[in-house]
Amino acid sequence: QVQLIESGGGLVQAGGSLRLSCAASGRTFVNVVWAWFRQAPGAEREFVAGISWRGLTTYYADSVKGRFTISRDNAKNTVDLQMNSLKPEDTAVYYCAVAMARRPTEVMSQTYEYEHWGQGTQVTISS
Repeated sequence: QVQLIESGGGLVQAGGSLRLSCAASGRTFVNVVWAWFRQAPGAEREFVAGISWRGLTTYYADSVKGRFTISRDNAKNTVDLQMNSLKPEDTAVYYCAVAMARRPTEVMSQTYEYEHWGQGTQVTISS
């Protein structure tokens, strides 16, 4: 049974920082793409950031580019999302997800392309 468990969410003021972490268990993940998505109330789940199999490629939504950084540790089966210069519009439930990689540099950005999901962690940014 694959489990993805997120941590690190919370309440911070605009301009602040948070670091989200996601740990995988149940199998050893190799050749996978990791990603973070988020879902605000009343909105669809949207792609935030992704990182390829060996970490050679990262891909960010335009709304977070330059503020968020995704990283992975294959030995530990973990992926992190460093979020800086947070804005109220970043408020959402953040989910990590993982999918089998088809190519070493591939990063997918659609929800249907990801096979396993965490339960989500709430991030709230106050103005």
